[in-house]
Amino acid sequence: MLSTLRADFRIIFERDPAARNWLEVLFCYPGLQALTFYRLAHWLSSIGLPLIPRLISHIARFLTGIEIHPGATIGQGVFIDHGMGVVIGETAIVGDYALIYQGVTLGGTGKESGKRHPTLGENVVVGAGAKVLGNIQIGNSVRIGAGSVVLRDVPSDCTVVGVPGRIIYRSGVRVSPLEHNNLPDSEAQVIRALVDRIEALEEQIQSLQNPTKTPILVGKFMQEDELPQEHIFCNLRDKKLQEFFDGAGI
Repeated sequence: MLSTLRADFRIIFERDPAARNWLEVLFCYPGLQALTFYRLAHWLSSIGLPLIPRLISHIARFLTGIEIHPGATIGQGVFIDHGMGVVIGETAIVGDYALIYQGVTLGGTGKESGKRHPTLGENVVVGAGAKVLGNIQIGNSVRIGAGSVVLRDVPSDCTVVGVPGRIIYRSGVRVSPLEHNNLPDSEAQVIRALVDRIEALEEQIQSLQNPTKTPILVGKFMQEDELPQEHIFCNLRDKKLQEFFDGAGI
């Protein structure tokens, strides 16, 4: 257990640029404190001691805001960054060197018995507020975007984003676990495809209505108020949509 705690301690300096010295990490990092409480509670639970492991888990939740059931299985070098609101269920399994941000839930989907929580492989990154629910398998080196809800198995070396989570394959691309700005926006990509399709159909309709005139795309070559009346049609590439495409969201 001591070697595992040392790995938990060292990984903080590798993944958090704000970690300056060992005293600060030891006393001011709730993720490390919660894992220390968990490892003690897990050991006591493994030898069959009743009540005390759950009591330790409850005290850790009160002190750190992180709830880890003593029955969960957590590998070494796991970093819970900030951690407020993190919940890890009884039958959850977290592989080595996982990175978990605040508000993450590794939970179940009902009152079924047996294995009912997710299994995370090694080097998995779970973004802030993400929910991974049910007895599902998350492969190695998977990145789960902030706010995503994952309900199905995810193979290794993938990125998952959205509600429900959709898989974006990134095979052959080495990505730093801290590069959250590189997560793709699948909703924006779908909306962009729909907008392109609608504008193409509008061009065809305009050309059929005015067969002797060349269709002109509004916003590309001239302003709408400069067009003859017969060429004015709905321009979907307005400012709000473009801001959404550029990452501003809804």
